[in-house]
Amino acid sequence: MAKRDKIKAILAKEETNYSTTVMGWVRTFRSNRFISLNDGSTINNLQLVIDYENMDEALLKRVNTGAAIKAEGEIIESQGKGQSVEMVVKTLTVLGDADPEKYPLQPKKHSLEFLRENAHLRFRTNTFSAIFRIRHQIAFAIHQFFHDRGFVYVHTPIITGSDAEGAGEMFQVTAMPMDNLPKTEDGNINYKEDFFGKATNLTVSGQLEAELGALALSEVYTFGPTFRAENSNTSRHLAEFWMIEPEVAFNDLHDNMDLAEDMLKYVIKHCTEHCGDDLAFLEQRLINEEKSKPQNERSPMALLEKLNFCIENDFERVSYTDAINILRNSKPNKKKKFQFLIEDWGADLQSEHERYLVEKHFKKPVILFDYPKDIKSFYMRLNDDEKTVGAMDVLFPGIGEIIGGSQREERLDVLEKRMEDMDIPKEEMDWFLDTRRFGTCPHSGYGLGFERLVLFITGMSNIRDVIPFPRYPGSAEF
Repeated sequence: MAKRDKIKAILAKEETNYSTTVMGWVRTFRSNRFISLNDGSTINNLQLVIDYENMDEALLKRVNTGAAIKAEGEIIESQGKGQSVEMVVKTLTVLGDADPEKYPLQPKKHSLEFLRENAHLRFRTNTFSAIFRIRHQIAFAIHQFFHDRGFVYVHTPIITGSDAEGAGEMFQVTAMPMDNLPKTEDGNINYKEDFFGKATNLTVSGQLEAELGALALSEVYTFGPTFRAENSNTSRHLAEFWMIEPEVAFNDLHDNMDLAEDMLKYVIKHCTEHCGDDLAFLEQRLINEEKSKPQNERSPMALLEKLNFCIENDFERVSYTDAINILRNSKPNKKKKFQFLIEDWGADLQSEHERYLVEKHFKKPVILFDYPKDIKSFYMRLNDDEKTVGAMDVLFPGIGEIIGGSQREERLDVLEKRMEDMDIPKEEMDWFLDTRRFGTCPHSGYGLGFERLVLFITGMSNIRDVIPFPRYPGSAEF
């Protein structure tokens, strides 16, 4: 193939009077003269001008929306409005046809639900090309943030024999024939005959393995797929999603909060600096989408304003106990507007409570800390009051919890007691307990649901629209 220039580079340099080659997909073809071409490098299109009187008519009939083409010509100053430069085409080649009678993405407005059903093609729309370019930049910025701070990137297992969350909602992995499962004498499934010689699952978290790395390398992070077999058909849950989980030796809970806030601000700032066109498009899309909503249901800030607000403001740090008091005395709670009313200390906060704290009360991102031990995991450090643990959640507007983390319990006797109280089998976790037997130290970490961060930065409302091929109950398409 001939060397091509990317449309992003052509539009960025704004030079004229030079010859080049471009390749991409036709967005529109107007008046048999103007092709709007996009190659995925930018949300902006390059206008190609065709001398249709001297072009093969049969060739032009193949220039339909969705067709892949190659064009050679001269970049000139645009003669019309809407673009600074355009290409006068000398030669045109259709690389791949797209029958307009069959191609689903014709130039009209498509619903997000329709595009989810055609997820294999939705990359080609403006909305999803913008989302997935931003998703790439977020992932890049996360790696850059940790790399610049000396963290070691650790790949933790996807297939695991442990349940880090103690949730039990896991996808089982087996190589045994489902129509003829081997059984023990007492009629149970004999996992000793399975591939790994024991029951295994898809991981819900890389945290426990990352702790092993942190207690030797000091600062590590994971960034990989995780799986939850929760029957949750909501706009905030996926069965397969990506998690970022740093673990840091010699960090306490406050260090952990600092790291989480620094990381989020770094990543958001990176996106505002490198995704300007895509964010501007998504901001306008959100404004247009909300025009039909009542004023009180619209976003209080435009997308870029919201992102800059998070960068420029310190996150509010509030204890769980103080948050419960705020929620208990709030108007929505007193007037019974909350779906889940707050009555007693110890309640597990729901998304509606988290969003109230962020969007109505503090009007900024919030970090809640020191949660009741009974609603948190076994590995979180027991506080001196023996009622709370050194846990923290970062809450964002429109999302609720975006990060959950804690100072880890480094004291062997306390950890063993917590495991016993929560029915976590110690014999299966003996490898984990070794880190507390040999050279234990204070350490902490957190988990960031990658898709929730993408959701926040893009301004989208459904998590299924920020991952290329969403997995949720009843759906494993593509």
